[in-house]
Amino acid sequence: MEEPPRRIRALHTASTITVYQAYRPEIGLPAARDGRFPSVWLRHRMTWIKPSFLWMMYRCGWGTKEGQETVLAVEIRRAGFEWALRNACMSHYVRGLHESRDAWKRELSTAPARVQWDPERDLRLQALPYRSLQLGLSGEAARRYADEWTVAIRDVTPLAREVHARVRGGDLDAAARLLPQEAPYAGQDELIAHLQG
Repeated sequence: MEEPPRRIRALHTASTITVYQAYRPEIGLPAARDGRFPSVWLRHRMTWIKPSFLWMMYRCGWGTKEGQETVLAVEIRRAGFEWALRNACMSHYVRGLHESRDAWKRELSTAPARVQWDPERDLRLQALPYRSLQLGLSGEAARRYADEWTVAIRDVTPLAREVHARVRGGDLDAAARLLPQEAPYAGQDELIAHLQG
């Protein structure tokens, strides 16, 4: 089946969706241990969540980049994720989607979330011809993400290293079998209808 240009692909259940982030160990390890973000996690700053495991691997270099050594799988409530999408603004101006550049800037300054579509990645972290969601949360959305929407936090750094080792060894089939089973997110067309940039 041909992939659409943009799609939310994620590990999800009827009530939750798993997103990925990477942090330095001082934040990531306590978060995974306690199942919630520690007080040093700044709730007033923009935080970006990625439903695609392989896009997260591209971003954090399989957990090797400085400050991104601990890879987290954060299971959050679908209701919160969908609230963020409904209240999101595109991260960049799109002619025809926005009335004007100034109107987009006004929307961006007040929106609690922003959407960015980035090329999905394959096991070698090469760009694919279709895009996956990256969702930025700030203000109310970031606080609710950390304190209300989060159901569980797991350290998946060992998984990242194991998949990477299989890729380096040339066994892509074995690497693929280890990946989280991401599937198209149900109801996404309605959720992203206003974000077709």
